[in-house]
Amino acid sequence: MIKNLLFDLGGVIMDIERRNCVAAFEALGLPDADSFFGEYSQQGPFMALEEGLISVDEFHNRMRGYFPHTVSDSEIDAAFLRFLTGIPQYRLKALRQLRRRFGIYLLSNTNEIMWHSMIADEFTKEGLTREDYFDGMVTSFNAKALKPDTRIFNYTCDTLGIKPDETLFIDDSQRNLDSAAALGFNTLLVKPGEEFAENIAKYLSE
Repeated sequence: MIKNLLFDLGGVIMDIERRNCVAAFEALGLPDADSFFGEYSQQGPFMALEEGLISVDEFHNRMRGYFPHTVSDSEIDAAFLRFLTGIPQYRLKALRQLRRRFGIYLLSNTNEIMWHSMIADEFTKEGLTREDYFDGMVTSFNAKALKPDTRIFNYTCDTLGIKPDETLFIDDSQRNLDSAAALGFNTLLVKPGEEFAENIAKYLSE
């Protein structure tokens, strides 16, 4: 029996656009910017930041080493935040409605820069805060591990007090879902253009 819904953030709740971020870093003068950003994971200092292996200050300093000219922390952050395009308000409403029936949890590969700025801000559209939508949240930079590493799923269960067989994990990466399924999670893929609320309703009706 499904008691909990465990959500990915980017590509499921939050709309993202990799190309916008790459274009912003190219405009800032970052050589070969495209090589740093995959569809589901980042490379170099970006990955280290998401895994919680380096601080934000260390990230800025490492990034400056890739540029042929001086760039500021705020310029780096502004380009990085272009990865995110926002959360439609109807998805926030869907989360609130689902929370009446299930425990609602978040598991995201993310970083401190996005988490404490735009991600936090996007959850205030209904006059609420991020904590009003979730019963618990796990971020990769706190867990010191990234999906699809099984360590982050074990950390999530231990931290949130949830059981895999009672939890439906919703993600836009099949690789992440496969890793979770191997640990006993129920899983649901959200493809580009699909809405999690519709996919969940269909899954539960089958």
